[in-house]
Amino acid sequence: MHRRELVAATTATVTTGSVAGCLGLGEPDSGRLDLTVRNDGDEAIDVDVVVEGDDGTTYAEESDRVDAGVARAFEVVGGETGRHEVTVTGDDWEGRLAWDAGICATYDGTVAVDAGNVEVAGECVDRR
Repeated sequence: MHRRELVAATTATVTTGSVAGCLGLGEPDSGRLDLTVRNDGDEAIDVDVVVEGDDGTTYAEESDRVDAGVARAFEVVGGETGRHEVTVTGDDWEGRLAWDAGICATYDGTVAVDAGNVEVAGECVDRR
């Protein structure tokens, strides 16, 4: 092989590897849920948070007590692809949110509870 051909082949290989790294090609990053559970009521509530993937994987199971007028943040790292669902439950209420981790790298969700009323809201804040 001539020196010019070797230099050109080496340069092409290095450039391709550098571009692939910059573009994030390869293994996808894990998905993340940023969840806020807000107690808008007058009494403390006990909450259970479960995050599961559609393949049956449980990514988080947490329980906490949230005082009246307080919000509690939960951060959960999930899988790279597939449907994910978070279920937040109390004594007599439930709130659910779902998203596709293959499309959404970071999902932001809120569950607000007030005297038995439950409001849920969520959005993808970092698309893949």
